[in-house]
Amino acid sequence: MVRLLLVVVLVLAVLVLIGFVTGYNRLRRADVAVSEALSGVDVELTRRAALIPGLVHTVQSFATHEKAILDRASAARAALAAATGGQSVARRSAAEHDLDTALAGVLALGSSYPQLSSSNNFLNLQENLAETENKLAFARQYYNDAVATLNRLVGTIPWMYVAGLAGVSEREYYQTPR
Repeated sequence: MVRLLLVVVLVLAVLVLIGFVTGYNRLRRADVAVSEALSGVDVELTRRAALIPGLVHTVQSFATHEKAILDRASAARAALAAATGGQSVARRSAAEHDLDTALAGVLALGSSYPQLSSSNNFLNLQENLAETENKLAFARQYYNDAVATLNRLVGTIPWMYVAGLAGVSEREYYQTPR
């Protein structure tokens, strides 16, 4: 009888250990997926920021007296570059909002200067910005999906008991700039 009890206890201990290892690995994998997805957002934000100097230069050649608008776009680009790479999703989103606002002013100059809106450089840059925005929207969605998966794991039984030991906690969603 004692022998049977020891076997049952041993089997239960092994099952608990297997469950712990499985939960730990699953949580760490979800956490890595969130970090990977955030890096994808950073790549697209960086790509978008890299287009700004060309856009500013092109607009500057047609609208030399619009320096304040162009300076604002350059400053917003620098702020976005500083925000990428860190852990704060809210900071990225705020910097992206500032860049969107600044870009709206630069792109609005195209309607004020007909020769600018017919420039091949300006049209190509607008097209690249639109393409990058589509990729950025996809990267944001991918990140938010990864965060949703992680947050579901962290908040449900039995994974919530392993989350602290795995060093994993809930992450914030990426809010689209408004």
